[in-house]
Amino acid sequence: MPDSKPIHKPRRGAVSNRSLERGLELLRAFGPGATLLGNGDLVERTGLPKATVSRLTQTLAAAGYLEHDVGRKAYRLGVPVLSLSHAMRSGSTLLQAAAPLIREIAQRHHINAGLAAADREEMVYLESVRYNQRVSLRNIVSGQRVPMELTSLGRAYLATLEQKAFDVLMLSFEQRGRTGWARLRAEILSAVASVHEHGYCAASWQPEVVALATPLLIPGHACVVLNFSVRTTDPVQAVTRELSGPLLALGDQILAAVEKIEG
Repeated sequence: MPDSKPIHKPRRGAVSNRSLERGLELLRAFGPGATLLGNGDLVERTGLPKATVSRLTQTLAAAGYLEHDVGRKAYRLGVPVLSLSHAMRSGSTLLQAAAPLIREIAQRHHINAGLAAADREEMVYLESVRYNQRVSLRNIVSGQRVPMELTSLGRAYLATLEQKAFDVLMLSFEQRGRTGWARLRAEILSAVASVHEHGYCAASWQPEVVALATPLLIPGHACVVLNFSVRTTDPVQAVTRELSGPLLALGDQILAAVEKIEG
């Protein structure tokens, strides 16, 4: 069972609606491995009072955003959630511009290529195309989450933050109690320095997988991060020499394509 977390609190001074925030926290509680949750599960995952959870699940179910499984006394996400996701993807000029470019380069270089954005302490894939050993494309479903502190995606994003926001996230990572935090912290700082100096960083947090990432700062959009990854036994330095140039070039192409679409 994943660690329970208290409800996320808005920034001080932000205009907010507490009931809406709490309702959204309930929806956030659903994810991989958590497709059916009872009120008790939601209390544990959000830190909200039981009475509040009960009231909000009834409201969300009445609106269709949750579906109540009476027999199991639990809830699953409702159809409108999928509709919102589709509307986000189909209406994104960034994804319209980036998707065909990502697909083309993944096929040409026989690599994995993706685009992700930050959500709290994780990175969420917006688009990902993988070119496997059978020379066929396999799309990874958008919405997949990966750890921010361990991945090239997350570390490239961290390099774009102001010091205060960076420090808050670093403290959060430290408080997770991972073993080897001193080594991990040094890796993050090295990656941030690499982004500032070279425009990209590299990481290898899974066996025989090397990934490179570069942040894209596009006017009018939240920061997104472009990455390449390959399954290889080659050292990180060799992969970096081969793919850093194409990675940065693709980032420039995506920026130009977005500008062209948005005028």
